[in-house]
Amino acid sequence: MHLCYRGKLMAANKKSPRRFADAITIAREKGILGGKRTRLVRGRMPSALVAKAKARTGVQSDTELIELALANLAVADDYASWLLKQRGTVSKDLDLEF
Repeated sequence: MHLCYRGKLMAANKKSPRRFADAITIAREKGILGGKRTRLVRGRMPSALVAKAKARTGVQSDTELIELALANLAVADDYASWLLKQRGTVSKDLDLEF
């Protein structure tokens, strides 16, 4: 799998889930990766956390890692949360033909 960052293909870790590439693709399609890069985002993180995230995603730079993480959050699917909220909403009297 390859991730595309700023128009360049990056080789991602073979163990890396496809969702990372999908997150970047979806974010690009939604237009949230375009435009000037004017916002500076930074913070101090534990080295082990950054190293594990880079190893899992295959990205090399901190900027790539932050962009990937933000894209993943920005385009996240809320299906699991929705599904859990549906618990108990189907009538017990509904015949499911079992």
